Parts: sequence; structure tokens; C-alpha cells
Amino acid sequence: MRLKLDENLGARGAVPLRQAGHDVTTVHEQKLCASGDLEVIAVCRSEQRCLVTLDLDFANPLVFPPSRYTGVAVLRLPRKPEPWDIVNRIETLIRALAQDDIEGQLWIIQENRVRKYQDPGRE
Repeated sequence: MRLKLDENLGARGAVPLRQAGHDVTTVHEQKLCASGDLEVIAVCRSEQRCLVTLDLDFANPLVFPPSRYTGVAVLRLPRKPEPWDIVNRIETLIRALAQDDIEGQLWIIQENRVRKYQDPGRE
């Protein structure tokens, strides 16, 4: 899968995803840090990459309809996250990507759980 990690994830998320065989770029590597949400998602769309982020704004399917994108994975952390929380979410994402295609969907990645949203009109 072709993935782009938002600036809030960086290298700590890229390494295990690459080890799992995914093609990963980061917002930081592409010098898109401090870019707005619309610019980041537009780059993802043009590169046909799924966005992986901690930014809850991307979890709103009314603003970012999943069917318009290669996919959006929002990692949900607890209020007081520990370093292992991000590792857990990345591992959960890796397992989910091995079983299903995220294209056109919004996935909310929680502790050992994935909630999937697909636009109602999409087959």
C-alpha cells in the first residue's frame, strides 16, 4: 500500500510500516510541514497515497469524503498517551491493511480495533 504519514507521526510510524512492505513517505520528507489539511490531502490524492494521521479533522467524512481519496487512517490515542499507544495503533493498522483494502474508506484505528467508514453511496 502507498501511504503518507502526517507530520504528527514521522519516522516512528514509517519504520514498522516499511518493514511490513508498504511504500511510505512522510509529510516531513516532502517538506509539507505546516501545510494546511486541504493541501496535505490534495497531495495524497495526486500521489494516490492513503493518509495516516493523528489529526481528528480528517475523521470528518462530511469535510473529507472517503470515496474521494485512496484512504484515510486516523489513529485515535487516549487523552494521556504513552509511547506504546502509537506503536499499538500502527501495528493494528498493519494487520488491518493485510486483511482489507482501505481505498475509498476512512478507518479509525483504536487500541486493537478498526472502525471502518465508507461513503453510503459507494459500492
